Amino acid sequence: MSILISTLLTTQQKNRLLKPYNFSAGPAMLPAKVMLQAQAEMLDWHNSGMSVMEMSHRGAEYTSIAQKAEADLRELLTIPDDYAVLFLQGGASSQFSMIPMNLLRGKTKADYFNTGAWSEKAIAEAKKYCDVNIVTDSSANNFTTIADKSTWQLSDDAAYVHYTVNETIHGLEFDDVPDTGDIPLVADFSSTILSRSIDVSRFGLIYAGAQKNIGPAGLCIVIVRRDLLGDTIAGTPTMFDYKVHDDNDSMFNTPATYSWYLAGLVFAWLKEQGGLSAMAEVNKRKQQKLYQAIDNSKLFNNPVDVRYRSWMNVPFTLVDESLNTTFLTEAKSAGLLSLKGHKALGGMRASIYNAMPEAGVDALIAFMSEFERKYG
Repeated sequence: MSILISTLLTTQQKNRLLKPYNFSAGPAMLPAKVMLQAQAEMLDWHNSGMSVMEMSHRGAEYTSIAQKAEADLRELLTIPDDYAVLFLQGGASSQFSMIPMNLLRGKTKADYFNTGAWSEKAIAEAKKYCDVNIVTDSSANNFTTIADKSTWQLSDDAAYVHYTVNETIHGLEFDDVPDTGDIPLVADFSSTILSRSIDVSRFGLIYAGAQKNIGPAGLCIVIVRRDLLGDTIAGTPTMFDYKVHDDNDSMFNTPATYSWYLAGLVFAWLKEQGGLSAMAEVNKRKQQKLYQAIDNSKLFNNPVDVRYRSWMNVPFTLVDESLNTTFLTEAKSAGLLSLKGHKALGGMRASIYNAMPEAGVDALIAFMSEFERKYG
């Protein structure tokens, strides 16, 4: 941590480096160092006399911020040169429409995996633009597993194949990248991007809302192979045309400048941690020890097929649901925040993205053990 940042720390801020731990599914916690750097640069970025949020997006100062952020992201993910990297607004949900608008390219059908709530939202939106073939549907098992590949119904004439890599609500995650042959594969990576390395070249398009592993809400990153651009459906708004954004370096209009800046700080922080291979080691340990604690418990339960358990979002229930309020109240008092499960499922959910230190997971496990000792 720089001397400048260290001098700005109050006692309360120094304590925040250790606790409380925020397990929110998104917007999620950011690395403490990133937030402190943003604080240090809030009023005057690098002696420019301006805050980043006051800068012209076309000025030299902001251009340098944007270019470095993209370069760092390309380095982290080893993004090939023939892929555009777009910094867009509208969150991942806007992509549910933008994808068929841009990728149907004269075809009338697209394949979709249905493995959770976000898959369902993407499917509902795609049906406005094309026929949707469901490759496999996990709704019958309440999104706790993914059917064997031998049962998947992939189309020969689909424009693209879409899947949600990790479902934040149900905690269901693909354990491998689907093989779709020559048909472009589209993936919603919102909640798992940058948690480990991926082979970008296997995808036609990757998209990710920022507010989980990238930065604050207000930004969506799209990584798309350039040969797929430039053939939108009739009536596509200019703002929904990927090629327009690529041709204008994501600055056709004023972008979400401050969210982009903060994302750049996160990318730089990830490089300081040793990159995605180092993050993968930590993330693997975090999820393994938390699931082990749940599986070895008589009070807590996770229903997801072990093979498809999420690394980033760990839902769990208490055998005695009357203890839910007590658990959440005592957890908050212990500095363990935002553990309430999604309203669709109830129970608890611990989201353990990159910014969640291993010590936070250890603290949660220790609390759960003590809670079971008292009430189990």
